[in-house]
Amino acid sequence: MASLAPGWRIQARVVKALLIRELSTRFGRENIGFLWMMVEPMLFPALVAFMWRLMKGPEEHGISIVAFVVTGYVPLTLFRHAVSRSAGIFSANGSLMYHRQIKILDFIFVRFLIEMIGSMMAFVLIATVLIYFDLFPVPWSAGYLLGGWAIYCLFSFSLCLVLAPLSEVSEVIEKFLPVTTYIMIPFSGTFNQVSWLSPGIRDDILWSPFVDAMEMIRLGVFGYDVDPYFNVWIPIGESLVCMAVGLALCRRVRRRLIVE
Repeated sequence: MASLAPGWRIQARVVKALLIRELSTRFGRENIGFLWMMVEPMLFPALVAFMWRLMKGPEEHGISIVAFVVTGYVPLTLFRHAVSRSAGIFSANGSLMYHRQIKILDFIFVRFLIEMIGSMMAFVLIATVLIYFDLFPVPWSAGYLLGGWAIYCLFSFSLCLVLAPLSEVSEVIEKFLPVTTYIMIPFSGTFNQVSWLSPGIRDDILWSPFVDAMEMIRLGVFGYDVDPYFNVWIPIGESLVCMAVGLALCRRVRRRLIVE
């Protein structure tokens, strides 16, 4: 274990340096600077929740419509931003590979870390404000809420590991990503609960890891005011498969990268 300590310290410094570089490059130091990492994923959920409140009223199936939209759309924003920013990531940062301490996995991890932290900060801030105005319930279970977020983040990161190297192999992947993220919305559990579906569809939709994670998140927020359906082993198993495939692809692409 003692021999691993220097390596972990070096890795921590690499991630910190890349994190500062990425934040400075993307957000700069003008206006509100780094706070954009939280404000950006907060704008869409807030606007969508406001529109749903106007169109559908204060409640849907006995729960707050605003809270329902926020619990679904903030994680979806995390997924969409993380996936879109993983495309072409190696080409954009290839020159940094001159430093042998930096690995290609560091680029994926740092970009995903920024999106994850920003989305979680946005979720906490929106929830806190809405709780004050009695539009969001005090979470029923922090364990289920954090567990759902962890599974959602795990699978999103595992997909980034696959898509990042694939985008280097073919530009077609990058072109299709925006369309794909829109198509997957009906299968993400963002705007519906599994209990609202017909019994014949429920078992099939639970093969979507996003649905399992979303059901856990909403159980953590609303408790048994919702009727949750989920299986934690499905998203964990699918995440491990995607991670294994992604690591193999990253290793293959690394051999093809030209370090300037």
